[in-house]
Amino acid sequence: MQKQDARKLDHKTLEAIRIRAVQQVQNGESPETVIRALGFSRACIYQWLAAYRAGGWDGLKAGKITGRPKKLTGSQMRWIYKTVTGKNPLQLQFSFALWTRGMISTLIYRRFGVKLSLSSVGRLLAQLGLSCQKPLFRAWQQDASRVEQWLKREYPRIRAWAKREGAEIFFEDESGVRSDFHGGTTWALKGKTPVVRVTGQRFSLNMISAISPKGSLRFMVVKGGVGAKVFITFLKRLMHSRRRPVFLIVDGHPAHRAKLVKKYVESTRGKLRLFSLPPYSPELNPDELVWNDVKNNGVARSIVNGPRDLHRVVVGRLRFLQKTPERIRSFFQAPETRYAA
Repeated sequence: MQKQDARKLDHKTLEAIRIRAVQQVQNGESPETVIRALGFSRACIYQWLAAYRAGGWDGLKAGKITGRPKKLTGSQMRWIYKTVTGKNPLQLQFSFALWTRGMISTLIYRRFGVKLSLSSVGRLLAQLGLSCQKPLFRAWQQDASRVEQWLKREYPRIRAWAKREGAEIFFEDESGVRSDFHGGTTWALKGKTPVVRVTGQRFSLNMISAISPKGSLRFMVVKGGVGAKVFITFLKRLMHSRRRPVFLIVDGHPAHRAKLVKKYVESTRGKLRLFSLPPYSPELNPDELVWNDVKNNGVARSIVNGPRDLHRVVVGRLRFLQKTPERIRSFFQAPETRYAA
């Protein structure tokens, strides 16, 4: 795209462009994506962000505006944005792997000799369109090349094969939930962090489920462990009265690789086929979101006084999900699972 020449624009038009660009960045869009769409040079967006930081919306007016001098220039703000979004703190000799306001304040002082308070750093990050978020964690054992191969080659091949054979694709997973699980918030006195007291007499349930991109859910709840025999029982329930073949995507759980399981799958004569996700890649399995829902929207919001209560809550939530296929389909719309929709 040909770059625009700001000198050819009248003051009112230029002001409107600057304000719209800064608003888009504050709403979470990448500064360089915004400026590229507008057709200006990359340096402009950081100069505008620096002007806004120094003088607010008035700082973006085309005329000369008096105000406090800029503590950070446009090029410095660009470096901060690139560093926070593109580097791990450990790469810069920090001892903690997550960016905090204090660390970013230290980083700015080390690099530019500019001292900013924590609140000022927070405003700076917000002005750059950044927010404090809970990060996703990846197992260090995960092989990025295997994940890429799964996304670009293996799963598209499975999907094409399923289409040719008229098969349904399901993603399967197992999980457990304990009676002392809690997630979310609770009411308490201001300034006093609440303590959730749990009993030492904990009890738990294990769950198996499989979901399809079309919104189907099949599940089974068990009190003991999930070994090969239990997994086979679930497979038999999944295949009961099913006319179409099933392509089942599973993880590396030992039960999935057991000889008894292989023998059962072979006995179906191609009606059931198992395929394995890349190792250490739970984020690629949409069925993981079923457990997140059951635990946070079921168990965590219910009173559980005994094993029967836990069973009732878990089964009740799973049945609710089973009756709301649109919610199951939404599990295939997360950024990491959209490939399977």
